[in-house]
Amino acid sequence: MAQFVVRNIEHTVKARLQRRAQRNGRSMEEEVREILRDAARAETSSQKGGLGTEIAARFRKIGLKPGEEIPELRGFTIQAPDFGE
Repeated sequence: MAQFVVRNIEHTVKARLQRRAQRNGRSMEEEVREILRDAARAETSSQKGGLGTEIAARFRKIGLKPGEEIPELRGFTIQAPDFGE
């Protein structure tokens, strides 16, 4: 495993890390490792994008041209649903 040293951490930051570690039942060292794991995990998942990004990427090459109809709906009239009100 790799090791590194972080110097010159503000006292307030260190105190907050200690309180957070205590709340989570971990040592301060383990708490910092968990924070780093979460940050690395978040970075890789945010690069992937959400569901909308994935859908847009999948259909990007087959998009419609301005004014073009969706072929499956040609000749059909869209009617609003009747909810019995």
